[in-house]
Amino acid sequence: MSECHNKCPEQTVFDPPTTVYKDYFHPQVVNVVHPVEIIRRHHCVPVPKHQFCYSVKDVFCGRPELRGQKRGR
Repeated sequence: MSECHNKCPEQTVFDPPTTVYKDYFHPQVVNVVHPVEIIRRHHCVPVPKHQFCYSVKDVFCGRPELRGQKRGR
């Protein structure tokens, strides 16, 4: 058998290459802009301000039986 072994030369066969990926991750700053719109709302609110208008009149109150009579008698 040893002779048979010498008659068969050794062969090398290559498979198609296998691709192996080694991924490396690196931080990357991504600016995320959040726009904010500020709306200043103005509201009119009724606030009562009390004002008074005065009228003045003179009323004479006397005894009705003395009306029309002269004083001093």
